[in-house]
Amino acid sequence: MDKLPSMFRASLETAFDQALDYLDGLNEKPVAARVDAATLRERLNRVLTEEGVRPEQVIRELAADVDGGLVGSSGGRFFAWVIGGSLPAALAADWLTSTWDQNAVLYAASPAAAVVEEVVGAWLKEILGLPSAASFALVSGCQMAHATCLAAARQALMAERGWDVEKRGMCGAPPIRIISSDQSHGSFERALRFLGLGQSHVQYLRAGPQGALPADALERALAEGPRAPTFVLLQAGEINTGAFDSFQELIPISRRYGAWVHVDGAFGLWAAASGQYRHLLEGVAMADSWATDGHKWLNVPFDCGYAFVLNAAAHRAVMSYRAPYLTHTAEVRDEMDWNPEWSRRARGFPTYAALRQLGRAGLASLVENCCRHARSLVTRIGGLRGAEVVREPTLNQGLVRFLDLKRNAAEKDHDRRTEEVIAAMVASGEAFFGGTSWRGRRAMRVSVCCWRTSDEDVDRVVDLFSQILNPAGSVRDGARP
Repeated sequence: MDKLPSMFRASLETAFDQALDYLDGLNEKPVAARVDAATLRERLNRVLTEEGVRPEQVIRELAADVDGGLVGSSGGRFFAWVIGGSLPAALAADWLTSTWDQNAVLYAASPAAAVVEEVVGAWLKEILGLPSAASFALVSGCQMAHATCLAAARQALMAERGWDVEKRGMCGAPPIRIISSDQSHGSFERALRFLGLGQSHVQYLRAGPQGALPADALERALAEGPRAPTFVLLQAGEINTGAFDSFQELIPISRRYGAWVHVDGAFGLWAAASGQYRHLLEGVAMADSWATDGHKWLNVPFDCGYAFVLNAAAHRAVMSYRAPYLTHTAEVRDEMDWNPEWSRRARGFPTYAALRQLGRAGLASLVENCCRHARSLVTRIGGLRGAEVVREPTLNQGLVRFLDLKRNAAEKDHDRRTEEVIAAMVASGEAFFGGTSWRGRRAMRVSVCCWRTSDEDVDRVVDLFSQILNPAGSVRDGARP
């Protein structure tokens, strides 16, 4: 039998070579997957042998078998969803995280993981402009950040009414009322379902013309509704348009009615890192809880979201657990007191590495460059013949749609044309965009979130849209049908 070090070396060196080949080729390979599910099943559904296979062979064959089945979402020409790439330091730290294989649940299980998480939590609160006294949790993504924050909210609101939800559950508990914009993200709804708070308790208020929740609508809903424990969801960056709610107006209104204000800042909370866009978040620090993602604008590998809760006692009460076999230290933060997971990855290391690589100026530049590229894509594509701007970016999200130029074309014709053009771009492999429905019309979402996106990427994509829309000849930017 081979010695363990040599076995690790061969497999890790193989993985290293495969990783560099993949990363170095992102700029030239098609962004969309090139093989179908049947092909992938045929390749990957190998015979599971009795004796096993050498680790380096497993890695080589795995890389070969998935070739063409990966989406280049970590490259500079992926614009369909709010997915960032991986910064070099963050990716390298993530490799080490797997190597170290720490269970970041207790200080006793990994002192380094616990302390780096403490440091990261303090850094993030400062960067995002949140209260230094707020508690925090590093979770798997914004989905679980919502669940963590709302679990704390449920605990606090029930405790105010003399109901111990940890002991008694929700059966027979006072019903919780939830108020949200009709443009809220589905991850919020899923978090409510996880917590046993049915969607029938959600009152959706129609967003205003710019996508923000109107203050008068919120005031009216709170005043007319029953006197019940209430969550109010506000948004820092709506998923289609990047719209921000007016925190300065809406949070004081919510406060007057005793509501808990939760902010979905999956990507928009990162605007705080930029002097150019920080004004969009004025008043956000007055909320009760906040959720955001690391694998969006911080560009760390997946499995990293952040939850922040002003009421630290409620946060800890709903998550903490004690057992005789666990080792706790009063002077040090145990991660399991704040997180829903027991067995959990030491996700603080990649965040720590990303923040140190970027620094304050680098993070601000990343945010501002993505916003600049988003605006350039939306306005230049929307200026082509056969296209129109539906919504210019507030931040890094915008909407474009494509027009059927025949006489008397109906909305359904424009919807069909929009889908056709998106499909043609994705099939080309040059870039990856996705569609959405906004105010009853189909549109193409433009989302820029990756540190790798460049001016050259933008030029390359705009040129191809020009060819797709006007195959008989080039049309300069700004021409209208």
